[in-house]
Formats: sequence, structure tokens, C-alpha cells
Amino acid sequence: MAYESLREWLKVLDKAGELKRVTAEVSPILEMAEIADRASKSGKGTAKAGGPALLFENVAGYPGARVLMNQFGSTKRMQMALEVDSLDEIAGRIETLIHPVAPSGMLDKLKMLPMLAEVGGYFPKTISAKNAPCKEVVLRGEDVDVLKFPVLKTWPEDGGRFITLPCVITQNPSTGKRNVGMYRMQVYDGKTAGMHWQRQKVAAEHARDRMRAVAEDAAGQVEMMAVTAGGTAAAGQHTMPQHVVTKIRGERMEVAVVIGTDPATTFSAIVPAPPEVEEYLIAGFLRQKAVELVKCETVDLEVPAHAEIVLEGYVELGELRTEGPFGDHTGFYTMQDEYPVLHLTCITHRKDPIYAATVVGKPPMEDTWMIKAVERIFLPLMKLTIPEIVDINLPAEGVAHNLMLVSIRKSYAGQARKVMHAIWGLGQAMFTKCIVVVDEDCDVQDVGEVMLRAGNNIDPERDIQFTMGPVDTLDHASRLPNYGSKMGIDATRKWAAEGFTRQWPTMMTMPKDVKAKADAIWKKLGIE
Repeated sequence: MAYESLREWLKVLDKAGELKRVTAEVSPILEMAEIADRASKSGKGTAKAGGPALLFENVAGYPGARVLMNQFGSTKRMQMALEVDSLDEIAGRIETLIHPVAPSGMLDKLKMLPMLAEVGGYFPKTISAKNAPCKEVVLRGEDVDVLKFPVLKTWPEDGGRFITLPCVITQNPSTGKRNVGMYRMQVYDGKTAGMHWQRQKVAAEHARDRMRAVAEDAAGQVEMMAVTAGGTAAAGQHTMPQHVVTKIRGERMEVAVVIGTDPATTFSAIVPAPPEVEEYLIAGFLRQKAVELVKCETVDLEVPAHAEIVLEGYVELGELRTEGPFGDHTGFYTMQDEYPVLHLTCITHRKDPIYAATVVGKPPMEDTWMIKAVERIFLPLMKLTIPEIVDINLPAEGVAHNLMLVSIRKSYAGQARKVMHAIWGLGQAMFTKCIVVVDEDCDVQDVGEVMLRAGNNIDPERDIQFTMGPVDTLDHASRLPNYGSKMGIDATRKWAAEGFTRQWPTMMTMPKDVKAKADAIWKKLGIE
């Protein structure tokens, strides 16, 4: 049964022994992050890797407040969050949806009806505000102050306090489709915060769409082109001409931010879904139950009704403010840059709300397990576009966008390079800095095995591919912001058709009967 709210999820964690309550007084300024960082790195290399979820119950300066951290921080908890015994179960459900068995007769068609009805039940539904727990307290006007909540500062050189686990809701101005994304938010004061939606993110595109519409109405194509070049651009990119800024200023895009939802809804905010697919629907699919939504008080958006905290407001188009630095999941600080500003118009929350947060930094951390879940769940969709892929691995040290290990079923010369370029053309995978491609008999989840193949199977000049293109905003080594080089390594066996005319050696393996006999003896030896 789907978790209705963060509180239900918390009870399950507690009952399963996956939650540690921290009763000592801890400050949200650095101290919580340090404890959560230690927890996330505990048990490394063991079945208990990732440490427990943490509920801070004695928050310095915030009497009665509670802060939840590391809720997704292990394989076991990611499985619990999505209510499966293995993340591959969800991949299997996706496989069934994208590759359904064609019905051969009326009976087979009738058998498909329950599945179709089930999918129809995943679409979000809107409920009355009187039944929405997130409306228990409604704050307007001078009562609006996000600093009433224990917003964290996670690293010493951070530019301030940051909301680190927000579900940011925006809407496409043309189609009306909603997007739920996770973008950190630097809190400037009680009523304003930075919106770190990077240029390639859906929310940034929503803002640019709104700007284009305003500029086009005001003066036509020239201004629209200027907006396309500038938009929500970060430093190092084109900025909008002043006359365009003047025309756009005063126009607003509504935004809602939710903190503390059921785990599937929070997780759905980080999945690299196509813009056409709403995250609320993805959450419904993961929960196998529709997400209940409720209308906001001051903006025309819907938010999860069982959320802990809802921030309502708007971004004034064309307004940018310095955001950062921020200690990021790369293990380095992201430097200051210019980003839009959220102005709060209303806050609603549950009585005694639980503030959900995370800390990012040198892996492994909580986001390591979230990324691994994305990897397993969306592998079938990747195979849909690139069918020769057998498996992928996003190692923790690759921080999602620096390294991808890929095994393929090779059937023609140059196929590894084809796969590299296909990945670079696939949604958020375009940011992957390094791709290593191996043959299907290599287990890409065994990083040591991949390194052995890569070290032995390549002639560097022949097998390394360089290309230019968009890179992640967090890539501090790229020659320009958001633009730089990428590398692909073809570590597959080389064919004559690829210019390798000598015999390729076989890898060493023992015969099965020898291994079986050794297995029987080994058990009696008692050697671990």
C-alpha cells in the first residue's frame, strides 16, 4: 500500500529499525550536515552501507522542530521507499508497459483490461482544500517567513542557508503540463530565495517560454531571439539587452515549492523523465496509487495534499541575483552565479511540520542511492532507444554525470562509438563526461572488472573518442560554463573490420566441473 505522506513513511522506517532519533541539541548550521555526512558514509563496503535515516528532535533555535535526513540513504531504504524487494521489479513493470504482449484474441484483450485500469489509476487527482493536511496552517502577508523553519547551512563556505530537498513545481505556459523538479534554493531572507534551475532544466525552459511570449507580444522576433540567448542564463553566457529586460520586468511566473512529501513523490522530482511526462504521474506509477493534489492559495498550481510544507510565490522574469557558493555532490563548491529569485506570497504547512533535508558532498552520500535507483529503474527506457545495451552502471565516484559504464551486445564494427553518441543524445545523459563501453560478458556493476577490460582492451589512440557538447553546470573543469569536451572509451574486443587483424586472446576461466568440485571442498575449509 502506498505511503500517503512523509509521516507514514517515517513510521515504517522507525518500525523497521532504519531510523535513529537524535535527541541531543544540534544546530542546522553545519552540525546536522556533519552528522548526516558521517551517517551516510558509515558501513561502507558492507550490507549496511549508507547508515540510518536521522530524525533530529532537538533543533537549536527551533523549539519543537524536527528535521529528517538520509531517508533514502541505503539500498534497503530505497527499496522500502518504492515498496519493492528489488529496484529491478520496477524496471520489470516498465518493460511490461513498453513491450506489452499483443493480444491474439478476445480473451487476451479482456486479460489486459485490469492492467489498463491500473495504469489509469496512476493519474493525479485533486481533492478539496478542507481535506488537505498541508493546509492546516496558512500564512500570508507579514507572517510569511521561510526562516521559521530550520533551513540548513551544510558546508562552511556556502553562500548561506539552502533548502536542499525541495520539489519545485512549475507549469508550461503553452501546454499547461506541470513539472516537478529538484533545484536547490538559497534563502536570502524570510520572503526570497534563489532558484537554481540550471539552463538545461525543464523549469528554466518554462521561464524562457514565458519570456519569449512576453517579448514576442511586446516587440517581435528580435526580442524573442535575445530572450532565447539570455533567458535564465548563468554567468559566462549571453545576457539580455536592457530594453528586453525592461519589457519583461514585472511579468511573473508562478512557482510552488513543496518540502516533505511521501518518498515516491520526492524521488520522482529527480528522475530524468521526458518533459511530456508529468512527475505526478511517475510518482503515481511508482506508488501504484494516484497522488492527491490540492490547489494552492495564491498561485494557480496544484501541490501534494499530504505535504509537510508548501511555499507559494513567483519568479519575476528577467530578475537575477547572485547565488552560491554551494558545497555540491561533486565534492567541490559550485561557485557564485546568477539565478532567478522566488518571491514568497504564502506558506501553508501541517501542524508541527517535519522539515526534510539532505546534504551533498563527497560520495558516497544519500544521493548515491537515489542515483542508483534512477539507473536501475530507467534502464528499460534507455534500452528502448539503444537496444544493444545490456546494462549500465553509474559509480558513486562518478557523481551521476562524470562516468557511465556500459555493456553492449556487439554485432558490428564501430558499435561502441554509436552507443556513446546515442547516450550523449539522450536527455540528461547528454552531460555524461566519460563513457566506458565493454562487451556483454563483462559485469559493469563490478568496477574492478571494467577497469581490467579497459586497461587491457584499448589502444588509446584508436579507441578513445573525444567530442564537444553541453556539459553539466556543476562541471568546474570545462573550458566554458555548460560547454566542454567528453570522452568515450571503446573497451570491447576489436574486430578485423575495425582494423585489428591479429588474434584476440581469450580470458582465463576454469571449467565448470573443476569449479563445482572446488566449491564442495571450499565449504569444508571454512575460509571466508
